[in-house]
Amino acid sequence: MPIQVSVVVPCRNEEKTIRLLLEALAQQTFPQAEMEVLIADGLSEDGTRDVIAEFQTKHPDLQVHVLENPNRIIPAALNVGIAAAQGEYILRMDAHAIPRPDYVARCVEALQARQAENVGGVWEIRPQNESWIARSIAAAAAHPIAVGDAGYRIGSQAGYVDTVPFGAFRRELIERIGLFDERLLTNEDYEFNTRIRQSGGRIWLDPQIRSVYFARGSLSDLAKQYWRYGYWKAQMLKRYPKTLRMRQALPPIFVLSLILLPILSLIFQPLFTVWLIELGIYLVTLILVGIQLAIQKKDAALTLGVPLAIATMHLSWGAALLVGSLSSPRS
Repeated sequence: MPIQVSVVVPCRNEEKTIRLLLEALAQQTFPQAEMEVLIADGLSEDGTRDVIAEFQTKHPDLQVHVLENPNRIIPAALNVGIAAAQGEYILRMDAHAIPRPDYVARCVEALQARQAENVGGVWEIRPQNESWIARSIAAAAAHPIAVGDAGYRIGSQAGYVDTVPFGAFRRELIERIGLFDERLLTNEDYEFNTRIRQSGGRIWLDPQIRSVYFARGSLSDLAKQYWRYGYWKAQMLKRYPKTLRMRQALPPIFVLSLILLPILSLIFQPLFTVWLIELGIYLVTLILVGIQLAIQKKDAALTLGVPLAIATMHLSWGAALLVGSLSSPRS
């Protein structure tokens, strides 16, 4: 049977999770004979390649190919995979995600129905490990106070959206709008979807298309992740300023107010009271969210962990977007 679907997976040092992804792909309801998996590896230095090789031996019916990605960045990995793909449909997947068994089939069904030019689903966010802070980060990453109205995180209803993670699209789309932008180290999905929308295309979010996504396991890793998100979002906004959404603008505005209000209060003293009120409302809000999730999930540790995680996300993203707005892109 000819290959219909090419699953493209950017990968680098994913020894702990790549097997879970491959096993999930091997269990897809979509025919294995019509699917290939292209892993664009960014010169992994752990045991990722060994895990993949072992899987290939045990699952010869699923075509799994490892491609070299010497640039080591995600958009380059996607482009390497797309260049090697044989399928009519390209499905972008992540090395630390686990798609449901009907994931590929549902994506193909939506594309065949011409539902949109790019289709995707929602994340079921899980902790990377069983530590209290990892559980807190996973809980926070799916709460509207932390991520706004990002439908793929909070599990909204089906509909047309700005972007989806792990999108699936026809190969012909690449011929129309081009490959992923390798000048962006992150935010490449949003930029790609922006070009789709600007070309008159649509992005469809279907909550029945689901995958498990493992959140970061520590506050330091979370801060690094959201710093990258914020910095490279700023670089994208320089090209597409009209794509800025309120949920993305609030963190940098908040960070700027935390810095400027105390300084300006030296000139106009009442501003210091405004700063205290703002900070107090923010802290109380985060504490209430922590209590809410702790009760909902029956996990007392979330009372402290969730506020810490949300604050880390907001402050890292907001500060990085401000810095990125004032600087030129760097690699």
